Amino acid sequence: MSTEPRAPHLPDRPSEERLLEIRRQAEQLGRSEGAGIRPAGAPFPQASPQSGYYGIPMLKEPQWNWAIPLYFFVGGGAGASGVIASVANWVGDDFELARKARWLALGGATLSGGLLIYDLGRPRRFLNMLRVFKPQSPMSMGAWILTAFGAATTAAAFADLVRDRWGDSLPVRVLGGVAGGLSALFGMPFSNYTGVLIGATAIPVWNRSVDTLPIHFGMAGLQTACSALELWGFERSSALNLLGIGAAAYETWEGFHLEKRQEAALQPLKQGWSGAMVRAGGLLSGPVPLALSVTAALTENRQMRRWAAIAGVAGSLLTRYGWMRAGHASAQDWRLPLNIAQDSPVDPQLQSKPGKAQIKAID
Repeated sequence: MSTEPRAPHLPDRPSEERLLEIRRQAEQLGRSEGAGIRPAGAPFPQASPQSGYYGIPMLKEPQWNWAIPLYFFVGGGAGASGVIASVANWVGDDFELARKARWLALGGATLSGGLLIYDLGRPRRFLNMLRVFKPQSPMSMGAWILTAFGAATTAAAFADLVRDRWGDSLPVRVLGGVAGGLSALFGMPFSNYTGVLIGATAIPVWNRSVDTLPIHFGMAGLQTACSALELWGFERSSALNLLGIGAAAYETWEGFHLEKRQEAALQPLKQGWSGAMVRAGGLLSGPVPLALSVTAALTENRQMRRWAAIAGVAGSLLTRYGWMRAGHASAQDWRLPLNIAQDSPVDPQLQSKPGKAQIKAID
């Protein structure tokens, strides 16, 4: 038979007697089992299916600054350039294209490291990220991929400089071949790991797109690399033109796929400033360069191909900032994590953060 004292009966109405009973119950049982009371007109928050988590966001907005979307853009183009450089060197025997693509990759890797350190605030914080190798963390793997890609690309570029200055030799060929292979190996995940990075978060608009974001960002990076190389003087390269057309075709399909999906979590991609940026970026990196590139290939119009490259670079950059802005908008909507209908009203009296300043107590 239990020896635990029974909870005393508590009166239903608030009174001094009830407060004494609650205190006596807490002393005897170590807890209070009586129902609380919300005084009429008091600014106490209440959770309900209509107001969600007191009508305020459950998720914290992304704390990244303006440098991170630019890091996504530069890193995507750099990783794809590293792959293009190695393929052009091994398959196409286009050593001039390979050399410039490698320098583009090296410049992008260097700038990417600077942008990431700028966001972190101190170089030491980036070095601290390398103290841990955590395969299940996209952020940890991203730091290691950036470091490995930068080192391999630097070695490959150094081999090119030695070859140009002192001629080709067996050690230089071995260094260039191994470094080029590693640059391509790490360049592929470097161009699209940022899609995995934001997709692994709790932000609804990112999390619901985790299956397509890595490929989407990878194709945008390929579009950036091809467009940048064409603007650098390789607008006559048929291989770059085909790669650019393929990337633009995928971006066109991805835009159509996003428009077709009718999910509440994806509304930031279609409404407000974030929706305008994502849609504009999708047009500039998808249908516009696709139409211009195909027309340029049929008519051999170099000027039209340059405009296609400019549109591809602008669209890829705008897409990154649009997705980042969509993440902010998605985190501000308290309904999404709770799967509450978007037309549910918000009662201003249930807000935990009142709009008016509180009256200070008199000392």
